[in-house]
Amino acid sequence: MTQPPTGPTGPTDLPPAGPPGQSSSPATAGNGASTPPPASGYPPHQAPAGPPRKRGALVASIALVVVLLLCAGGGVAAFLALRNTESGEGAQDPSVAVDDFLTAVYQERDAAKAAKLVCTAARDRDKIRAKVAEVEKYVSTYQNPRFRWDTPTVDNETGDRATVTTTVTVTTADEKIADQDLRFTVIRKTGWWVCEVA
Repeated sequence: MTQPPTGPTGPTDLPPAGPPGQSSSPATAGNGASTPPPASGYPPHQAPAGPPRKRGALVASIALVVVLLLCAGGGVAAFLALRNTESGEGAQDPSVAVDDFLTAVYQERDAAKAAKLVCTAARDRDKIRAKVAEVEKYVSTYQNPRFRWDTPTVDNETGDRATVTTTVTVTTADEKIADQDLRFTVIRKTGWWVCEVA
């Protein structure tokens, strides 16, 4: 009798064995069309589902918001344009507007009267009151100060806008003198109004 062979017997071209616990079947071993489930016990990863198709409603909502903002902006612009209309008559001449303003601030020290001579775009009653208070403090600090100014001169007038200059001089009883050069921007609407002092 012969001895049994000592090596492996049978076909030698079998597919390699997979991880333990998996069996390979002839249908999956050759073509790789399906993959076996993972060995970890978790379900296979699936792509997240896309957002629902409601883009049309989102675009319409955004368009509506933009239209409402534009309408609101137009309403605000109209309000500001109408609010910027002057009440009263204003001065007949740019130099008269400046002279009246200087009289109200330096001689009469009347903030309410001065405010009525300023265009609405620059009419800040708190700043006008502060300027009048500054003049009053100057009056209380120095001996009998007197304010005078040269006749305001129109340096440049183009249409409804003019630049007016003058020099305000303060003289005290003890012979102290101070000068301040001022330049005014004056605009015409229902007359001439002081809009800026520099």
